[in-house]
Amino acid sequence: MSLNTTLRDAISANLAQTVADYKDFHRSPELSMQETQTAATIAANLEGLGLEAQTFGGTGVVGVIENGQGPVVAYRADIDGLPISEDTGYDYASTAEGTLPDGTTSKVMHGCGHDTHITVGLYLARYLVEHKDLWSGTVIMLFQPGEETGAGARAMLDDGLWDSIVKPEVIYGQHVWPGKAGHIYVAKGTAMAMSDCLKVTVRGKQAHGSQPESSVDPIVLGAYMITRLQSIVSREISGRDMAVVTVGTFHGGLKENIIPDSAEFKLNIRTFNEDVRAVVLDRVERIIVAEAAASGAPEPIIEEMYRFPRCYNDPAATDQFLDVLGAELGEDQVHLDQAVTGSEDFGAFGDDIDVPYVYWFFGGYSPAKFDGEEPPAGNHSPFFAPDDVETTLETGIRAALTAVLGTVGK
Repeated sequence: MSLNTTLRDAISANLAQTVADYKDFHRSPELSMQETQTAATIAANLEGLGLEAQTFGGTGVVGVIENGQGPVVAYRADIDGLPISEDTGYDYASTAEGTLPDGTTSKVMHGCGHDTHITVGLYLARYLVEHKDLWSGTVIMLFQPGEETGAGARAMLDDGLWDSIVKPEVIYGQHVWPGKAGHIYVAKGTAMAMSDCLKVTVRGKQAHGSQPESSVDPIVLGAYMITRLQSIVSREISGRDMAVVTVGTFHGGLKENIIPDSAEFKLNIRTFNEDVRAVVLDRVERIIVAEAAASGAPEPIIEEMYRFPRCYNDPAATDQFLDVLGAELGEDQVHLDQAVTGSEDFGAFGDDIDVPYVYWFFGGYSPAKFDGEEPPAGNHSPFFAPDDVETTLETGIRAALTAVLGTVGK
């Protein structure tokens, strides 16, 4: 299926305004679950289209486009920014600041491209409203907060999303990434990994730095824990399976000559299936507890911070997506790809009601970005932002429209 010429012409005619809207969102990111102004802007846009903007999960916004009898489809766009100081050098770079959960202030950037997702979602809604003669059914627009912390989808669901909104038959979503602008990348089956984020408090015994024999040093103990944790993937997981164990923070002590009574580190675990996940989590706990016992330390405290579900693209729905996108963009622009070890909470929307979904990536960089020695900046980098904004947005809108109209189009 290819888009109607009228739709293509509308996308082209509105592209300059689309880019301007994108730049406005890029300038004004907000941290996860704090997206009040972003949500208000989204709601105003939906209401300007004659839609009711409903709120779920605090700052999540939902608009339902009804157009007679037919299938029910949902499309999701995430809206939060990251605590990153932007270093792209663009004249529309973010200078926004936000307050983190611990009370500290941080610069904020759309370092994962959610500004792109918001813009694509709003223009998808606009074209569906303005061209109702081309389709029949219902399209649910989901603008989700808090993807970066794994809290947003769950907050919307726990707030009664599918109790209040008609349930879809299929859900679509997409994400910009450091691929070539104009290209689509999708995996069939497992598309993105599960993720578990843990905080470990290592408990010891305080002493003066000159009297280590009087202490149980939580920094040394934590270092042993962290080193030993790296053996899980290399020695306890089969080479046929995927797992990643990363320790991203380690904090302990306030002065060089005081052995503290505690230290803290946080780790992130990525897996593709529940059996491997269970093994990794078990080994993490076993190693941490055993190292503490070996040092004569109190039992450490292991706390779950948050987790992301596996993102599993329904094979049949993905095949349909590949067919319609190949017809619209050209088969050489649409790539069947491998699963990635990044994580998303998008899948929760479908998993909660046992509805199939498809989640794909679209490129944000011009071909010239791939000609140098260094690859283009990836998501969550202070340098990440599409350099070919026009092609990136146009492709995202065409992909979203094609996927949705592939189900509800006449």
